[in-house]
Amino acid sequence: MASLHDVPSGERIRIAFFGRRNAGKSSVVNAVTGQNLSVVSDVKGTTTDPVSKAMELLPLGAVLITDTAGIDDTGELGQLRIKKSLAVLESTDIAVLIIDSTTGRSKTDSELISEFQKRKIPYVLVYNKSDLAEIPIRSANEIAVSARAGANIPELKELLAKQVCPPANPKPLLSDFVNAGDVLVLVIPIDESAPKGRLILPQQQVIRAALEIGAVPVCCRETELQVTLAKLAVSPHVVITDSQAFKKVSQIVPENVYLTSFSILMARYKGDLETLVKGAFAFDHLKDGDKILISEGCTHHRQCNDIGTVKLPRWIQEYTRCALEFSWTSGNEFPADLHDYALIVHCGGCMLPPRAVQFRQNTAREQGIPMTNYGTAIAHCHGILKRSLEIFKN
Repeated sequence: MASLHDVPSGERIRIAFFGRRNAGKSSVVNAVTGQNLSVVSDVKGTTTDPVSKAMELLPLGAVLITDTAGIDDTGELGQLRIKKSLAVLESTDIAVLIIDSTTGRSKTDSELISEFQKRKIPYVLVYNKSDLAEIPIRSANEIAVSARAGANIPELKELLAKQVCPPANPKPLLSDFVNAGDVLVLVIPIDESAPKGRLILPQQQVIRAALEIGAVPVCCRETELQVTLAKLAVSPHVVITDSQAFKKVSQIVPENVYLTSFSILMARYKGDLETLVKGAFAFDHLKDGDKILISEGCTHHRQCNDIGTVKLPRWIQEYTRCALEFSWTSGNEFPADLHDYALIVHCGGCMLPPRAVQFRQNTAREQGIPMTNYGTAIAHCHGILKRSLEIFKN
């Protein structure tokens, strides 16, 4: 099993704590994590932005605990804090609602419970300050605790660990189309946008998945791909490339060898690849003045030849021959209203949990806005989308 620090944040089960100001939410979070993750004070609204802590919670395994701002905050700044807290729901696997036992459940608490149920998020109701007031426990997902006295904190951890979460990733990354002994050639460009001294997460995950299957991953740059293929004793089962090198790699790899990209693998692994493939064909119907949203799940320093802000818009313009308008979002920012856009192009989502990726795809689907991702978009623009999907058969 991977150690605590080996598990990427996007692969962890996310447990988020919500509640009104001064319900003792941050105190409960600190008691559960065993650390002073959040600042605790008698002043309402001490927690302003969501803060997170990675830990191990058996039998769930690696989890990410998030403390949020009070859901009843006031004023203009308070409304922004509430908005950030509710945005955490997009990636929450288990929700924990902290309720003040001395005041009982409020209308705000009930509305939040309804939101959990609407989003089909498993949840636990925690009545804090049980040392000051007793409250009847009515169901199996409720518990009374005292963060100050430490009462029932171990029991709360056990209750959290018993929550049934749907599989984070219902689809395997490689194992349904790669077998033990298969040779995989992984094309990893080392250019100005590559991180110094390390591989990006999708590359790491594919290598690890291949080794677990018993397959043989062979890594090279696109500049050495032709030499690498010539030196192999057998033809590779598949070549997996960084999407930025799709066009060049497709010209080198023989037609009888499967070809796809890390981005397409991640799209399939975390979301609905079929929807993203259909979204790629929206490029064929764009017109002058249409707005395109390019969204990334992580934040990073933009390089001079950045894929999201430079290469991708250029390839899209060249393919469509239209004068398009581009907008960008990154990290946890994703618009609730997408009606201004003719198309959304999302990254592979390697840093996002599956629930967040699927939430964004569902948001676009519900509003009737086509959505694709970097890998499918680039493959379509270069005329190799069909080839890049052949290995998935269905």
